[in-house]
Amino acid sequence: MNKAIDELDRKILRILCNNGRASIVQLSEETGLSQTPCKKRLHRLEEMGLISGYGAMIDRAACGFGITAFVNVELESHKAEDILGFQKDIAHFEEIVTAALMTGGQDFLLEVVVASLEEYEHFLQTRLAQVRNIRNMRSRFALKKFIERSRIP
Repeated sequence: MNKAIDELDRKILRILCNNGRASIVQLSEETGLSQTPCKKRLHRLEEMGLISGYGAMIDRAACGFGITAFVNVELESHKAEDILGFQKDIAHFEEIVTAALMTGGQDFLLEVVVASLEEYEHFLQTRLAQVRNIRNMRSRFALKKFIERSRIP
């Protein structure tokens, strides 16, 4: 499928990134399009997979999850089935909010969110460290998040 989008599509995406609850009426007013073409563009962006879903931005600290750790994971084996196995093994860990396969000296970067250092220690020792094929893990803690974007540049 052709993923070519124009400036009006980008404008719709930017509006929705800033306000995921924007109505067709609001999108129409802010883009200068009438409602029907605006709605058609929105559906096309969804069908193309450029909009993968809608959700609320949650303040983790306000919800009691004040500790964010970034964990570098290096695997023993880099066979395709072992990399997929690691991904499947950690997919059900609710504490992991993002996970990325990386290049360079680390294989994975995990963003882990918990309520306390004690909770992180428990997660690390009883869950993550029990996953097969891990050679090395290094944790770093975020002191303060000052940029968080869920938008396109």
